[in-house]
Amino acid sequence: MPFTPFHLGPALLIGLLMFNLLDLPTFLIANVIVDIEPLLVLVLGLPLPLHGFLHTYLGGSILATSLTLIMARARAHLTGLTKALQVEQEYSVKTIGLSSFSGIYIHILLDSFLYSEMKPLYPLTVNPFLGMLSSAQVYTLCTVSLAIGAAIYIGRLLKRRLREHPREHAAPRKTFKQQTR
Repeated sequence: MPFTPFHLGPALLIGLLMFNLLDLPTFLIANVIVDIEPLLVLVLGLPLPLHGFLHTYLGGSILATSLTLIMARARAHLTGLTKALQVEQEYSVKTIGLSSFSGIYIHILLDSFLYSEMKPLYPLTVNPFLGMLSSAQVYTLCTVSLAIGAAIYIGRLLKRRLREHPREHAAPRKTFKQQTR
């Protein structure tokens, strides 16, 4: 993706649909952290491909292992944020690891459809995914995923609000006198 935030669409949708299996903060980070590579290549003017080693499943696995170790230590510090966003959840090293690996692998797969310089199966030099989906299809998938993910998130917020404050949202009750008129 030339514009990293597009990866947040599938991340939000999948993260909310698999909320009981994944750690949402780790999964969201994992879906965008891979693009630290093209950022560094551009900012530092490195003579490397934008989608190089970290955009391979081997490099992504190393990155996912690192992210798992970092998030296992840092995750507790995000509790206030997840509570404020009303997405607090129980987590473990297992859910953090699953979130790191799956998020990074999804990122690599999405980019594999688009970039000829990618070698996702490195050390193999082929990219069997290239061209399976067009740029328009990938961007549409990401955009629609974001819209559906946002709708699910808003639905979760509304459902929670109704559950916590049922009387505020109930229709006014008629008194016996009003009913008999």
